[in-house]
Amino acid sequence: MVTDKIKFGTDGWRAIIAQDFTVYNVARVAKGQADWLLKDHKNPTVVVGHDCRFAGELFAETAARVLCANGVKVLLSKGFISTPMISLGVLKLNAQQGVVITASHNPPSYNGYKLKGAHGGPSSPKDIAAVEALIPEEVTIPTESIEYYKEKGLLEYINLEDMYVDYIKTKFDFDALNKSPFKMAYDAMFGAGQNVIKRLLPNAVLFHCDNNPGFHGQAPEPLDKNLQEMAKAIASTPELKVGLATDGDADRIGLYDEDGKFVDAHNIILLLIHYLFKYKKMTGKVAIAFSVTDRVKKMCEHYNIPVEVTAIGFKYISEIMVNEDVLVGGEESGGIAVKGHIPERDGIYDGLVLYEFMTETGKTLKELCEEVYAIVGHFVYERNDLHVENSKKEAIIAKAQANGYAKFGKYTFNRIETIDGVKYHLDNGGWMMLRASGTEPVLRIYAEGNSKEETLDILEEVKKEIL
Repeated sequence: MVTDKIKFGTDGWRAIIAQDFTVYNVARVAKGQADWLLKDHKNPTVVVGHDCRFAGELFAETAARVLCANGVKVLLSKGFISTPMISLGVLKLNAQQGVVITASHNPPSYNGYKLKGAHGGPSSPKDIAAVEALIPEEVTIPTESIEYYKEKGLLEYINLEDMYVDYIKTKFDFDALNKSPFKMAYDAMFGAGQNVIKRLLPNAVLFHCDNNPGFHGQAPEPLDKNLQEMAKAIASTPELKVGLATDGDADRIGLYDEDGKFVDAHNIILLLIHYLFKYKKMTGKVAIAFSVTDRVKKMCEHYNIPVEVTAIGFKYISEIMVNEDVLVGGEESGGIAVKGHIPERDGIYDGLVLYEFMTETGKTLKELCEEVYAIVGHFVYERNDLHVENSKKEAIIAKAQANGYAKFGKYTFNRIETIDGVKYHLDNGGWMMLRASGTEPVLRIYAEGNSKEETLDILEEVKKEIL
């Protein structure tokens, strides 16, 4: 049997179900993981779970059986779970690692395999590389059933959703939140966050909170274009004052204000820094991915908070959170972690922090955004994902890295940064960035301008120039 090399991208290994994401390949990854764990641990334990995607249970059980067959104890989640539930479970149950079968925000045809570390966040880049190096070309899939390993004491079922909900209840005053004057709408995007909000905020108005592994053919990514049903409902329903959305495995966040206007991750990061530092008097540095707005640096300067910029991939931010005192760590894609919680992206937790901010101050999300703009100025951000062949994608990035672009239409730039992708600081005060996706055949164009029209124009001019 000829097998391809399995590569972990920005966040885990992702592939198309039944094409490369097969039972056999999942078994190969699990075998590499088992070998890696057994090198350093006598009786390692792994927490395993899956989200709402097609065949999640089959793939999770495959990983569990391979791990058990190799002498690794497995704590297996019953029913679908979110990525933050696995990370919390690994930490609380003193496990050595976690596995989430998820392709996060990718289209429904994808599934994936994410590794979580003992610290309660993404496994470190070093550990991921070590597991990847041990993935065998061939593997023997055990014939024994899950029940067999349960009887042998190598497998135990656990309820991660209950554990997560009980933990969240200790972090917020739900009596106050459930009496909030700001009625919430929540869109689970058919993802793994769907039960949690039902349980914690029974008055919330719910969208797409049923189990649909095909996501109605829509990638479960919390972007404005994918959330129009909720946006329109908020705009036309006066009592709905805020909208929260989470992605397929509920680690990413999107928000809407009372007008049904999208509040993106850049604004959410700024709001969290503003609330935690100014209102809650919390301290710590800020860690942001390379694609996050420079307005974060402006706010950190205003509050005299140190800021660190990382390559793209939350594993880099999580590593800083484990080793240093971090107030907020976040990515442009909506993956954000805050102090007082696990070093992991968590869309529901972030949403509850900002719902608490609104409820305690009696201010709407729009009013709180204005507080932020008073410090950093108004800005508009947009991202364009171009589906291009890998060869074309690589040629464009190579040209950018070789300083092959002098300007983009009428937009000139004064400096370039290349931490991860290529970022152009424009003479109009905005910026633009080119980067190849680490998980899909996609070239991303990121842009920030002073108005929506200007930002869309930047994207258009860049597209014309590179294509």
